[in-house]
Amino acid sequence: MTDDLPAIAADAKSRIAAAGNAAALEALRVELLGKKGRVTELMKTLGGLAPDERKARGAALNVLKDELSAALDARAGAVREAELDARLARETIDVTLPPRPLADGRIHPISQTIDELTAIFGEMGFSVAEGPDIEDDWYNFTALNIAAEHPSRQMMDTFYIKGLSKDGAPKVLRTHTSPVQIRTMMSVKPPIRVICPGRTYRSDHDATHSPNFHQVEGLVIDKAIHMGHLKGCLTDFCRAYFEVADLPLRFRPSHFPFTEPSAEVDIGCSRKGGELKLGNYGDWLEILGCGMVHPKVIANCGLDPEEWQGFAFGMGIERITMLKYGIPDLRTFYEADMRWLKHYGFLPLDVPSMTGGLAR
Repeated sequence: MTDDLPAIAADAKSRIAAAGNAAALEALRVELLGKKGRVTELMKTLGGLAPDERKARGAALNVLKDELSAALDARAGAVREAELDARLARETIDVTLPPRPLADGRIHPISQTIDELTAIFGEMGFSVAEGPDIEDDWYNFTALNIAAEHPSRQMMDTFYIKGLSKDGAPKVLRTHTSPVQIRTMMSVKPPIRVICPGRTYRSDHDATHSPNFHQVEGLVIDKAIHMGHLKGCLTDFCRAYFEVADLPLRFRPSHFPFTEPSAEVDIGCSRKGGELKLGNYGDWLEILGCGMVHPKVIANCGLDPEEWQGFAFGMGIERITMLKYGIPDLRTFYEADMRWLKHYGFLPLDVPSMTGGLAR
């Protein structure tokens, strides 16, 4: 009665070993061990046998069933491993491929100009100071000697933020980087020599104005500082930045609440034929404001204006970038147009320095 079982086992194991995928193995499992499978049908014949024969036959069938189950499970594991290896081979990513060429990326002109400013003023002994974009009214206006009725405090010019400062006044998006000067004077012991580049905000938007723009301001606090130091500093800066060795500068009297005396700074240029050229051509172009720090501002920061004096200046980074690189429209700075960036941008390795050159 058991002579047929070795043959059944051999045939089944041969077919199991030849199965190449999970579907073929499942079909064999059903054919051999399913409810109507070959081994199951043989188990159903045990009821017609004598007790002694039934015991021997049943044991042999159980052994066969266990062997075939083990063979099916072993082959299923091998098939799964082979399928995984094949999938990994198909889906392999070659991580040794080179990255995108550096030439495809560009440094934004604003970032490049900030690096240029840092290089120039760094050679003069200035360090970089930074502050928060959301400011208290005191830092942004009051400490800078800006009167309560000053137009810059009106909502038509300034973005106010919900929530109050410690003095009960509403917070603002800083309208200039001058609050960084205040924070520096209150936290750093003089002498002080810093520039404050950063993002600023005003409620204005057209071809030459943006609600989000960038400024750089400079501050020097020391003993016996005078307008001659200010004029020399800005003359050296403008000639280095615009790379015109004999660029003429003109200082015109003006008024700012936080400086006294105050001045607007013009640089020499020519507009003949609709083309702007910088140099000694008889015409003038305004680029920045400056002055001696007002004694009230120095006192507001806890310093004695009888002992400490200084000068400050400020300019729009977009403005001087447009002048130097011939960019006609301010709005294009923020349009994220890769064609524009590839035209006006700078290669990542062209880091500005006074020895290697500001721009290439």
